[in-house]
Amino acid sequence: MRVTDDAGVKTSGKAVPAKSAAPAPRPREADATRRRILDAAKAEFARLGLAGARVDAIALRAKANKRMIYHYFGSKEGLYVAILDDAYGAIRAAEQQLKLDDLAPEDAIRKLVTFTWNYFIRNPEFLTLVNTENLYRARYLKKSTVIRELHTPLIEMVRSILERGVAAGTFRPGLDPVQVNLTIAAVGYHYLNNRFTGSIIYDRDLNAREALDERLAFNIETILRLICRD
Repeated sequence: MRVTDDAGVKTSGKAVPAKSAAPAPRPREADATRRRILDAAKAEFARLGLAGARVDAIALRAKANKRMIYHYFGSKEGLYVAILDDAYGAIRAAEQQLKLDDLAPEDAIRKLVTFTWNYFIRNPEFLTLVNTENLYRARYLKKSTVIRELHTPLIEMVRSILERGVAAGTFRPGLDPVQVNLTIAAVGYHYLNNRFTGSIIYDRDLNAREALDERLAFNIETILRLICRD
């Protein structure tokens, strides 16, 4: 005799073991999966941009089910926004670990300039993502709900350094911490972003270790000359 189970599937009449639902991922496993997806997506988006990156390729690289990407991030665009949040969040978190309040103002600026330079060198995907999002005119960064919150501590950290330097008679008063931070980023960002074309234009290997060290020293001197009293 044929019978029908709860799902409407005919069986032979023998008892059929009920299929147990797949166990929900444990929080630690879920976090690890999400992290793998973010790391894989960062590499894909940095290499191919939003338009060129494929969810299938990200899932394969992350060793994750494609459905999990949509579960965590909703869409490819949602994943891209999460990548921007993650990329900016990583550098901002690393800056907070520098403990610049423990240093004299000039030393704190030297350390911040050095950190920014080295971070850009060690994380080329970050520069690529920033470039890409500027091409989009920050269309996707505008959708972030945390980006301004991420940058408030950086602005306050630089403000504190400047105020301590003014109080010590070392720095000029009236400096805008946003302008100072933009300049710290710019003197490193422009060089590194243009070092390949610059090597041709200036007939100098801007990627050589000596050239990179020379540029870092120049960056530090430039920022200190900008903010220090005459």
